Amino acid sequence: MTTAPAAPPAQAGPSEAAAPSPTAPDRARRLDLDITGMTCASCVRHVELALTRVPGVAAATVNLATEKAGVVLDAGLDSAALLEAVRAAGYGAALPRPHRSAAEEAAERRAQRLATLRARRLQLGVAALLSAAVLGLAYGAPDARWSRIAQLALTLPIFAWVGAIFHGSALRAARHGTATMDTLVSLGATVAFAYSVAAVAFLPGRMTFFDVSALVVTLIAAGKYLELSARGRAGEAIEALAGMQPHTAHLLRRAGAPADAVAIEPWDVAVAELREGDVVLVRPGERLPADGVVVEGRSAVDEAMVSGEPTPVEKAEGDEVVGGTVNGGAPLQVRLTRTGEATVLAAIIRLVERAQTEKAPVQRLADRVSGVFVPAILVVALLTFFGWLLTGHGPVEAMVPAVAVLVVACPCALGLATPAAVMVASGRGAELGLLVRGGEALERIQGLRAVVLDKTGTLTTGHPTVIEAHPLGGADAAQALRLAAAVEQASEHPLARAVVEAARGPLPAATGVRSEPGAGITGTVEGRRVQVGSPAWLGIDAQPADDAAHTHVGVAIDGAPALLLSIADPLRPDARGGVAQLHRLGLRVVLASGDREATAQSVARTTGIDEVHAQLSPAAKAELVASLRRQVGTVAMVGDGVNDAPALAAADVGIAVGSGSGAAMAAADITLVHGDVAAVAGAIALSRATLRVIRQNLAWAFGYNLVLVPLAMIDVIPPILAALAMALSSVTVVLNALRLRRFGRH
Repeated sequence: MTTAPAAPPAQAGPSEAAAPSPTAPDRARRLDLDITGMTCASCVRHVELALTRVPGVAAATVNLATEKAGVVLDAGLDSAALLEAVRAAGYGAALPRPHRSAAEEAAERRAQRLATLRARRLQLGVAALLSAAVLGLAYGAPDARWSRIAQLALTLPIFAWVGAIFHGSALRAARHGTATMDTLVSLGATVAFAYSVAAVAFLPGRMTFFDVSALVVTLIAAGKYLELSARGRAGEAIEALAGMQPHTAHLLRRAGAPADAVAIEPWDVAVAELREGDVVLVRPGERLPADGVVVEGRSAVDEAMVSGEPTPVEKAEGDEVVGGTVNGGAPLQVRLTRTGEATVLAAIIRLVERAQTEKAPVQRLADRVSGVFVPAILVVALLTFFGWLLTGHGPVEAMVPAVAVLVVACPCALGLATPAAVMVASGRGAELGLLVRGGEALERIQGLRAVVLDKTGTLTTGHPTVIEAHPLGGADAAQALRLAAAVEQASEHPLARAVVEAARGPLPAATGVRSEPGAGITGTVEGRRVQVGSPAWLGIDAQPADDAAHTHVGVAIDGAPALLLSIADPLRPDARGGVAQLHRLGLRVVLASGDREATAQSVARTTGIDEVHAQLSPAAKAELVASLRRQVGTVAMVGDGVNDAPALAAADVGIAVGSGSGAAMAAADITLVHGDVAAVAGAIALSRATLRVIRQNLAWAFGYNLVLVPLAMIDVIPPILAALAMALSSVTVVLNALRLRRFGRH
């Protein structure tokens, strides 16, 4: 087929559509903001308070690790009020820029992080060299006037240039009547530096502390660098997911164009310009630009992104394909069904980012503590200074432990304890096809006692299939099935589709097809009268296929019984193993099905489930979940998220299987993108591992301050060691969280 090329991109792109107004995000119930300038948990608290004080804001959560805020707001609220509130609190805020793909956003974030790391490396290199020189002079020639002047000259660029990170933040906080971790660092370094300058100028012979000021700034800046680097690694999984979307697509036909208006040569357009109904060409080895249906071609597609399986899946005309998956060895023409934010890949990224913003209750406690932590440390430092004075020590002797108190305190570790763990776990989970919504779900999963499993689409494939074909009266089974499928091919009934799929290959045409209500269907094929339907209607004995879990369909040709088909919804190959893993986790496993008792019991026997509830309506499933919660405690419900919606809502933890998009992903606490039943156990194990790491991090963060602040008060820890310990504290928390990247690797 050859036609004239379709219109060029300039004339047929989405630019024709009206651009969204600047306030488009305001119509949503939730708005995400990019926040800059945060350094610790007290910053998080300040931003959250600023946002929640805006009239019309129902709730706000801020994540230090991702530097994002999620705001739940009234529909009519202007986003400008939110931005102004954050800026008035001393921080930067911006709406995410529209018309950018996830891949573009990920690339920009990575570029910004790498640029920041390069600048910090340069500062650290200079600071390390100058600090080493200051130390050499401080201990090699401590009393010589030239040495003291040289120390001042060497420390000044460290204090002013490298320390600007802390001083600027501290000044911004002070202007808004608040204090942050940077206030502590800046104040400690400034006190040591200012006193030392005064000693050089006016107090000859007095001890100086240029080494303290230089090393405090250098060591804590080094800690910040390591923390930033580690946080970047924590988010690499999300950037990798975003990077799965290509930047350009090869467009063949615009949506709405005639079917024969396919371009001889495709033209390249930005993926952001694609819209539903466009037809694109996907060459061998390329990623699909969006979700769609194959309209021409046959190829194997690597769907590991959504299936978790490394084996490519054969795709032909009529098969659905997912954006971000990789085409194999032959070109495909694909009509797009979902583009932009509606694709499976975009939904996965959106859910993971949302999970990283939502907080566990334990983290909210840590944030509240952090909100008063810095002011409390300032008071403790003053008490330390005056306490030493009152015990007969001089101002210089009193200043040293007070500076150590300022420097050793670290609210940063508190702020990063949960978001760092959730960030790593959600990224690792996304790589494995497990999407966990956030910290609250993690905490509920920890106490899980029972799991309720839906049958259809969860333990079974959800597609009726012909399991057995029993020929009757010496008939040719293959020929009888072929004739039956010819009659059934016009029907959309699931059992009819199963018969057609079992016949395979081209089918002859049927004439005079009519339905017999409650019985079956009749038609003429190749001059023969064919009846397909209930065995009782056809006078066929169903004894040859006596499995009560199967549905039986009879076939009669010219009035004579010819075939008895056994149709069932087959078990997923992973169902038995998945149930066994749930049992190994010590969970009570319950099967809840709307199907008949015999079918449910058969599935339960095969998979190893002991407790079965059959013939349940959606409301009855929800009541079963509520009853189990009263009996045993925390309960998870696993289903497809549509007819199981009441039960998913009633459960402590809702787990959607095999959807990957739509309502199930929006409603569930956990989504299993590829629907593997064994992944239910994997999601529970990942959640438990994440909560263990969160608790370890919080124990470290609280314990660190409880032990080291008192030691600094009594001068057991000098300022230099305090700076080293403080620098390592938040790095330790992030590195501990990074252990979750190894989850599921053996």
